[in-house]
Amino acid sequence: MTIMTSLRLSQRRIRGALTLPNGVLALFVLAAITAPVLAPQNPYDMLQILGWEASSPPGTMSGNGYRYLLGTDGLGRDIASCILYGLRISLVVSVVSAAAAAAIGLTLGVVAAYFGRWVDAVIMRAVDLQLSLPTMLVALIAIVTLGPGVDRIILALIIVQWATYARVVRSVALSEAGKPYVDAVRTMPLSHGRIILRHLLPNSIAPAITLLPIEIGHAVALEATLSFLGLGVPMDQPSLGSTVANGFQYLLTGQYWISLFPGFALFALIAAINFAGEDVRRLWDPRSRSL
Repeated sequence: MTIMTSLRLSQRRIRGALTLPNGVLALFVLAAITAPVLAPQNPYDMLQILGWEASSPPGTMSGNGYRYLLGTDGLGRDIASCILYGLRISLVVSVVSAAAAAAIGLTLGVVAAYFGRWVDAVIMRAVDLQLSLPTMLVALIAIVTLGPGVDRIILALIIVQWATYARVVRSVALSEAGKPYVDAVRTMPLSHGRIILRHLLPNSIAPAITLLPIEIGHAVALEATLSFLGLGVPMDQPSLGSTVANGFQYLLTGQYWISLFPGFALFALIAAINFAGEDVRRLWDPRSRSL
């Protein structure tokens, strides 16, 4: 019966992964990885950019023999190529920052629950202070202090996101820390670090896993917003946010495609990540496993 139940759960998880949003997200990831192969132009290589073809409408034939399917921006860069390369930056920034924030928040949340007393008080007061401030305000303060750049925006997003993981994980770790198996291992000649890593942490990690996809989508939106404001990825690097920002000044002149297509790609990416996160939540939520 146990084997049959495990098989049914495995089949359910496989069916849950085969959804349209997950397929769209997989295509985005594949397009980002293969951008140098798929993109007709390298938007970082100024030798491939023809300035006299700036703001060309979709479907224009380039001087290099290929067609600008989505047009060009104000610098003459192919919009389709900017989207493909922009996906790489947006995904790398969001995944790295969310994963690092999850590691920090998970560690601090478990440590706070395990030690309690003043350790818990100090960590949770820092969490309360972080979460009491608007997310965008914290991100703006961090990026203004650190300065623009891909590495700095990753650090700024880590500062923004770690507290959410810490609060969620602490609530679960508090419940686990009061169980008999934790009391039993405390009596053994084991270090605190070993008890946390081998016993408490594995049983408290599920909330961080379910929260991770949602925070990745949040990080994509934050990076795009900061880049749109000129405080994130520099304008000469085609993230999705900076590509949308590059075309904002041309909207009033009717050159809609410079912002429209990157904006649509950004929306589709965030939506696909959020739907995939909902699938992850259903798969890891114990209440959804009842047969």
